[in-house]
Amino acid sequence: MSDALSPEVDLDFGERGRIPAIAQDAESGEVLMLAYVTPEAVRKTRETGLAHYYSRSREELWQKGGTSGHVQHVREVRVDCDGDTLLYLVDQEGGACHTGYETCFYRNIDGEEVAEKAFDPNDVYE
Repeated sequence: MSDALSPEVDLDFGERGRIPAIAQDAESGEVLMLAYVTPEAVRKTRETGLAHYYSRSREELWQKGGTSGHVQHVREVRVDCDGDTLLYLVDQEGGACHTGYETCFYRNIDGEEVAEKAFDPNDVYE
């Protein structure tokens, strides 16, 4: 399934209708998270300037920070060479990870936490 969301770039959403999108801090370059997007999520991101993704577990579109207030303001969307992965360059408000960390990549493979919490998830989520 190919879907042209702009006249310049064709995105290949494949058989499942979604592709990965990496969120990267536009200033520091730190990778904040990886999620999936559908054509609708990309359209909403472009229309609003706020990152939208597709939840595979809930099978629905969601705006990052819709519950927590920790939104991602998208400065730029880049496309990889195959048109099947996106890079969102963002200004992150609060932490990106639902566990309270600034990044979802807060631990190394040995389980050691290599980042500090940005917020207490118990104060944000019910």
